[in-house]
Amino acid sequence: MSGMGPFEIATVGDNCIDRYLPVWQSAVGGNAVNVAVHLRGLGRRVGYFGAVGDDQDGRRVLGCLAARGVDTGPVLVRPGRTAVTDLDIDATGDRVIAFEDFGACAGYRPPDADRARLRRMRHVHLGWLDDGGALRRELAAAGVSISQDLAVNPGAEGLAIAFGSAGEDRGRARQLAREFLSQGARIAVVTCGARGSVAADGAAMVEADAAPVEVVDTTGAGDTFIAAFIDAHLAGGSLDACLEAARQAAALTCRHVGGFAQDLQPLPRALPDG
Repeated sequence: MSGMGPFEIATVGDNCIDRYLPVWQSAVGGNAVNVAVHLRGLGRRVGYFGAVGDDQDGRRVLGCLAARGVDTGPVLVRPGRTAVTDLDIDATGDRVIAFEDFGACAGYRPPDADRARLRRMRHVHLGWLDDGGALRRELAAAGVSISQDLAVNPGAEGLAIAFGSAGEDRGRARQLAREFLSQGARIAVVTCGARGSVAADGAAMVEADAAPVEVVDTTGAGDTFIAAFIDAHLAGGSLDACLEAARQAAALTCRHVGGFAQDLQPLPRALPDG
């Protein structure tokens, strides 16, 4: 199913059905999907490259993306099941992954024609890919502007923007930012939860506090942060302006369950896995 016409930004990699065990409901998610939806919401023309299973969950992912104007033409429908992630709450109240099955995402590689298309993009955000960094290196060699969350896949070499997370340790965030730059990233951005975020480009390092918000769920807030930072960066914003846009957007995502606002679906009381 195609989207809303030609696009200039692509996200590549993971999608899944997030199953929220405490509330027994599910949502469409995944780093690459969440970033695509939020970039589209910011007015960017976006295409999503990934794989879903030939099942009801796969149709749900495709329908959810298409309804939000993300081009799903490049998505491969593969035999088997769509990825699922079970999310629970630990004893301290933090969200934890209780079970994960990468399903159709495992082993996904964009076909030759899609890789050629990706090499023409204005910007590509890479989600989870189990390709050992092959696509990142290929796109970097072609001069494509690339971003990736290094909490999902390691390797900052060739990235225009390397994103990372340091828990709630701002000192560690500064250290990681310097490490990402030393590994070859042009801009390094590290979030530290309620302690805010840090961004550096080799010439300057700036910091921002987290925007105040009454948190309902933090799932996908980091992906929202990434999308808003990319959007502001592509618009020519300074590091300070990019962090400001990102922190405000992430706070809005913390106000609802799921990586973006959507209708949650009830889970069956006996899950097939997990």
